[in-house]
Amino acid sequence: MTAPEPFLRAFDALPLGGYGGTYAGARWRITKSQMSNGRSQKLEAEELGGQGYISFNLYRLAGGEALLKPCEMLAETVIAFVEGVVVD
Repeated sequence: MTAPEPFLRAFDALPLGGYGGTYAGARWRITKSQMSNGRSQKLEAEELGGQGYISFNLYRLAGGEALLKPCEMLAETVIAFVEGVVVD
């Protein structure tokens, strides 16, 4: 699916590397990485002390489009997490 602009703004504001955050009242460990000079990006997040897990890839195409590819979860789940997480 094409990534919506509010999601892209929130995703781009997240730092690269590993860090902690809070989402829906829970603590999360988040890792954001990029490959291919930023054309391919990945985010994984694991709920600490819980079972929550977020994983997706984002592909920036030459024409400016950004494709969101969630890993075995709904795009809405990924979008809600990225737009709602508060980084420490």
